[in-house]
Amino acid sequence: MIRYQVLRSRRKTLSIQIQPGGELLVRAPLRLPKREIEKVLEERKDWILRNLAKMQKLEQEREKREPLTEAQIAELKKQAKIVIPQRVAYYAPIIGVTYGRITIRHQKTRWGSCSAEGNLNFNCLLMLMPPEVLDSVVVHELCHRKYMNHSARFYAEVRKAYPEYDKWNRWLKKNGPQYL
Repeated sequence: MIRYQVLRSRRKTLSIQIQPGGELLVRAPLRLPKREIEKVLEERKDWILRNLAKMQKLEQEREKREPLTEAQIAELKKQAKIVIPQRVAYYAPIIGVTYGRITIRHQKTRWGSCSAEGNLNFNCLLMLMPPEVLDSVVVHELCHRKYMNHSARFYAEVRKAYPEYDKWNRWLKKNGPQYL
């Protein structure tokens, strides 16, 4: 059996996440019995093993790369503070939304986020990506101004504003972890 950690909350569904280092995190409803969790893990064993292997490969590739220096990160932030607000200003009227503050950070797990107040956060490492990837993240976060979820309506809005979203989101999922 695969080792895992369970994090229980008032959620309705079970999710499985592979954390950096290959640790398996299972998010589960408060009262879901352990045997049900283990049943789901067994049913998804092939998926888990396949993705654990991918994670190990990514970590090996990451270890081969030189980490960014503080000066390089500072330069990426400087570039991002110019480029990202321009892209946000371009897409916001297309989507028909407003937004608050834009913050640029060097994050380890996220490319972007949108708060309930309409503030947008972006990872400076987006400056290392193709411009289409940056646009896909900007559109994704701006669409959260209409839908603060990942529903079918949310993704319909994203694809309406950026028809190539799926292509570039796949690129980011495949290649992005190497940069984080």
